[in-house]
Amino acid sequence: MDRSKGISGSDRPKLAVFKFASCDGCQLSILNLEEDLLALGQALDIAYFPEASSDLNPGPYDIALVEGSITTAEDARRILSLRQQTKGLITIGACATAGGIQALRNWADVEAFKRAVYPSPEFIQSLTTSTPISEHVSVDFELWGCPINKDQLLRVITDLLAGVQPHLPTDSVCLECKRRGNVCVLVAKGLPCLGPVTRTGCGAICPSIGRDCYGCFGPTEGARKGPGLPPNTSSLANYFHGNLQLIPVEILRRFRGINGYTASFKQESEKWDKKT
Repeated sequence: MDRSKGISGSDRPKLAVFKFASCDGCQLSILNLEEDLLALGQALDIAYFPEASSDLNPGPYDIALVEGSITTAEDARRILSLRQQTKGLITIGACATAGGIQALRNWADVEAFKRAVYPSPEFIQSLTTSTPISEHVSVDFELWGCPINKDQLLRVITDLLAGVQPHLPTDSVCLECKRRGNVCVLVAKGLPCLGPVTRTGCGAICPSIGRDCYGCFGPTEGARKGPGLPPNTSSLANYFHGNLQLIPVEILRRFRGINGYTASFKQESEKWDKKT
C-alpha cells in the first residue's frame, strides 16, 4: 500500500469490515463512532460491513478492517482470499493482532475440550491453535485493544485518507496514569498491575478506578515487527513473586490472558509455567 499517494485514486475509497473468531466488540466500537461514522461514510464507500448493513458489495477494497483470529481451516483460506482483494489490511483488536483469549487453546488439548463440551465432537471442525492474522498474511497496520479505542481507529483511517503513515503511542499505561494523576495501584495497593509492560490506548481505565491493569492493549512494544524494545516482563514478574507473594501459577495467568500469545507475554508465561 503506497501511503504517500493515499489509499486510493478514487473519490470515495472502498472500506470493508470482516469478522473471524471474535466477540464482535471491536466492530461495535466502529459503530460507536456515531456522528463520526456518518462523516466517514461521506469520505468512504462502506462497501462491506455485515454488522451494520445487509448491503454487501464485492471487492476489491481499498481498506479492510479485520476483527478476529484464525481458528479454522476455512478461516485460514478465507484470509488469503481477502488479502488478495484489498490494498490495505488493518487488524483490529486483540483477537486479530494476538490470537485473543481463545489462544489459550494453544497450550491445551483442543480435542479433550471438544469431547467435554460437545455431544458429537466429530462434527466440530477447528484448528488446534488460535493465531493472529499476521501469521497468515501480510498486515499493513495493527490496531491493538480489547476492544479497540474508537478514537484511535478514527485517527488511523483519517491518516490513511490523507496519505499519512499512521502513528499511535506505544508508551506504557504507567505514563497515562501519571498524566491523569492516578495513585499507583502496584505500589500503593499491592495489586499485580501489568501497566508497566502494557501499551497505552485505553486511557488507563482500570487503574483510574483502583483496579490493576490486565494488559488488554498488549505489550508496550506493540507490533512484533515494530522498532520498540520488548517490555521488561521478567522484572515485573519477579516483583509479583518476591514482593507481592504471587505463586508461579498466578503469575502465569497474569501474562497468559487476552494478549497472552504475543511474543513477550508468551515467553514470560511459559517461563513461570515450568515452575508450577
